[in-house]
Amino acid sequence: MAHSHVIGGESLSQAPPQIRTIGLADLKDALARGLDDFLAMPSHAVFLCLIYPVVGFVLARIVLGANVLPLLFPLAAGFALIGPLAALGLYEMSRRREQGLDVSWKHALDIRRSPSLGAIMVLGLLLVAIFLTWIAVAQAIYVATFGYAPAASMPDFARQVFTTPEGWMLAIVGNFVGFLFAVVVLTITVVSFPLLLDRDVGLAVAILTSVRAVLANPVTMAFWGLIVAALLLIGSLPAFLGLAVVVPILGHATWHLYRKVIEPDLSDRPRFYEPRLREQRHAADFPAALFPTRRKQ
Repeated sequence: MAHSHVIGGESLSQAPPQIRTIGLADLKDALARGLDDFLAMPSHAVFLCLIYPVVGFVLARIVLGANVLPLLFPLAAGFALIGPLAALGLYEMSRRREQGLDVSWKHALDIRRSPSLGAIMVLGLLLVAIFLTWIAVAQAIYVATFGYAPAASMPDFARQVFTTPEGWMLAIVGNFVGFLFAVVVLTITVVSFPLLLDRDVGLAVAILTSVRAVLANPVTMAFWGLIVAALLLIGSLPAFLGLAVVVPILGHATWHLYRKVIEPDLSDRPRFYEPRLREQRHAADFPAALFPTRRKQ
């Protein structure tokens, strides 16, 4: 039963989420709303994303120290593949702000109470698997082009890439294959994580809805992918530190993009779990306050 709920969600008989057609103006508005969320909740967003530049810096050091320099660019580019997973807390913060709920940083972890937590975890593991596959493929492309001999230094590696036919082949093939990986991840995750946070639909419906959203808006989603890639590249340039700003803005913007692409659910199905507010108790009520009271009907 647990496995079927992860795949199918609350009910396999539900009507699938309805897809809207959006345009470039909607992307601009989603980014503006994402920036507004970031400015309204900067400490939370930066706190959630500090791990991003830190991990990037550590990975860069590991790559340089392990003398596997050719993997530095694939690792940096591969962050886009796990970005939708890293931004989970940001989606939740935008969701809460949208509904006028408390947006203190502790609520970023409220996703653990989501009825779709199992599906979220499986989809996250899928992204990690895609990321690791990309790294392995990038390594294989380098070996097929230059052999097993590592680059002696950064200048030597740059010279090999930009001044030799093998280097140009590596750049062309590597970027093309990386583009294919990015298209796959964009297609299966552009709205799937926000949808799982918003509704108990299950993994299969979330991925299928994301695919349908891309197919219904191919040009707009292509522009969205280019925007994400460009902003991540800009954020990666100063030793990955810019990602502490770029990632939260993109994360919040992705939530608003989801709202624009997916029709709202007007049914009376249960929503994301919200803890009940505690009833105020007074010292004069002791010891009766120790026992639960009936709510008035």
